[in-house]
Amino acid sequence: MVARLVIAAPSSGSGKTTVATGLMAAFAGRGLAVSPHKVGPDYIDPGYHALATGRPGRNLDAYLCGTELIGPLFAHGAAGADLAVVEGVMGLYDGAAGQGELASTAQIAKVLRAPVVLVVDASSQSRSVAALVHGFASWDPRVRIGGVILNKVGSDRHEALLREALDESGVPVLGVLRRTGQAKTPSRHLGLVPVAERRPDAVGAVAAMAEQVRAGCDLEAVLALARSAPPLDAGAWDPHEALAPGSGSGAADPATASGSGAARPGTAAGGGAARRGRPVVAVAGGAAFSFSYTEHTELLTAAGADVVGFDPLHDERLPEGTGALVIGGGFPEVYGPELSANAPLRGAVAELAASGAPVAAECAGLLYLSRSLDGHPMCGVLDAEARMSERLTLGYRDAVAVSDSSLAQAGTRLRAHEFHRTVLEPGAGATPAWGVHQPERRVEGFVQQGVHASYLHTHWAAQPAVARRFVDRCTG
Repeated sequence: MVARLVIAAPSSGSGKTTVATGLMAAFAGRGLAVSPHKVGPDYIDPGYHALATGRPGRNLDAYLCGTELIGPLFAHGAAGADLAVVEGVMGLYDGAAGQGELASTAQIAKVLRAPVVLVVDASSQSRSVAALVHGFASWDPRVRIGGVILNKVGSDRHEALLREALDESGVPVLGVLRRTGQAKTPSRHLGLVPVAERRPDAVGAVAAMAEQVRAGCDLEAVLALARSAPPLDAGAWDPHEALAPGSGSGAADPATASGSGAARPGTAAGGGAARRGRPVVAVAGGAAFSFSYTEHTELLTAAGADVVGFDPLHDERLPEGTGALVIGGGFPEVYGPELSANAPLRGAVAELAASGAPVAAECAGLLYLSRSLDGHPMCGVLDAEARMSERLTLGYRDAVAVSDSSLAQAGTRLRAHEFHRTVLEPGAGATPAWGVHQPERRVEGFVQQGVHASYLHTHWAAQPAVARRFVDRCTG
């Protein structure tokens, strides 16, 4: 089994992304094949991980996918790698609200039997750091804190005080990152800017993280810790087996085990033009629609489709032969005017939807299908107006399909995640997609001919039949 470790912290903002991405890039620069993973539903950090490693960033979310799939999904993504680095979410023991350890970094570390490196923001403490580390290391004896990386250290004297205190804790210091020289990352109001939006800046940021980690961390000690992880008894998830009736996890398919199954804009998942006899599923990408899970593309391909990417900001036509459309999430508030200006593509999307072809839209995709976003004309597929708001809607959701659609049969249950700052005002008579059970009971989304549009982000590995049904509707 691949060497592995989890990068965690006492709280958000401690420097997990800098350390995790820097370690990935530093080890990849040494010639190691590094498999990148992210705990939780985050779409942005995996983009930086992919830049650092040259492999797709993959998510490990026990809430969306179920605890039983974490090991198989990890093994699938890490196939062929020398080292796997898992970036945690929030604080080490923080998970889904009111659900105990579910979806926490600690839970993932235990499932993967992986040692944890704790990243501590030491900017405002000295000897107290030992008490903090001791508390995190002793809270759950099944979580193995294998070392600490101290971040935002002010001076040689500050470092000496911290090291002296931690000598008594029994947890080794694996690195020290200084307050000066912190890597500058492209950011805005909701955190890091996705790689697809400002790739040159992102490339520079990843290089700076790698240099900071190389200069401040004992990479040999970190690698030795990762190699101390015990064997993991988990067969690799396989999209073909996941689609088979009554299937479980099994050995990864060679064509997708390395992560090569993700389609890039303008290409089919298998490379080149779409193959004769296979339905074409066009997947929106580029700067405006950068939120997606790699496993979705792998499942669509395994279900018999050729997945072809396109960029709604620049492409005026859908890919040739498009029989179905997937439009994921992103930051529509940034690109509303540009999306609106591409009238030829908006017309093509509306025409495809009117034909009854399967269309799956999540969050930003939902807004793109509406009549308008902040007054800018969109595709007009849905009788709804969208606008930005001050309120952030964020959290895990339990949902049940309330209408038959191209994605799910009525009664299908799955878990989802919601994250947006927009509100949608639907017209009368809309058919909802989901019934949501928390934080309050409500219906949500749209089902209209072949269109399934919703604010909810879902992970299809938890319900592979979604991909099979979607592709079957292309040919039915």
